[in-house]
Formats: sequence, C-alpha cells, structure tokens
Amino acid sequence: MSRKSFGTDGVRGKAGQSPLDATTITRLGAALVRSFFAAHEREHHDRHQISVVCGRDTRESGVWMEEALARGVIAAGGRFTSLGVVPTPAVAY
Repeated sequence: MSRKSFGTDGVRGKAGQSPLDATTITRLGAALVRSFFAAHEREHHDRHQISVVCGRDTRESGVWMEEALARGVIAAGGRFTSLGVVPTPAVAY
C-alpha cells in the first residue's frame, strides 16, 4: 500500500467565505477521496480504503471546517480521522 499526502497550503481565504465556506470544503473532502481512488484503483479495491487524516489549529473556525471536510470525505466513501489540535508536522508524521 502506498501513502500519498495532500496539504491545503494552497487553499487560502477568509473563513466562511469562498473558497473557505462549508460547501466548498465539503466538496474538497469528497474530491480528495474520488481523486485518490481514481489514481490508485489497482491498490484500493474500494473507497473505504482511502483515509484522510486532519489536524487543525486553535482558531475558532477550525472546528466547523474540520466537520465540513469530514462530511465530504465520508459522503464519498472515505475514512476520516481527526487528530484535533496538533502542530502541522504531527499531521505529516
């Protein structure tokens, strides 16, 4: 099984406004699962093998943003694991 990483360093904006609104973040979560599954169908027999791990910082918006991302991942058939509030390097680890 291979591991691939995706970071949201390129997704920037004001929380609650596009592209950081709940609808777009939910769609991003679903797109991640679909994209990883399509790229690795030979390794993964179903989308439940696609796991997304999420860490967040202490900003108030982090809670609803994480929930929106989880909704999209789960709706697309992936697994979602929240690390809660952790330093960025902890997510990569």
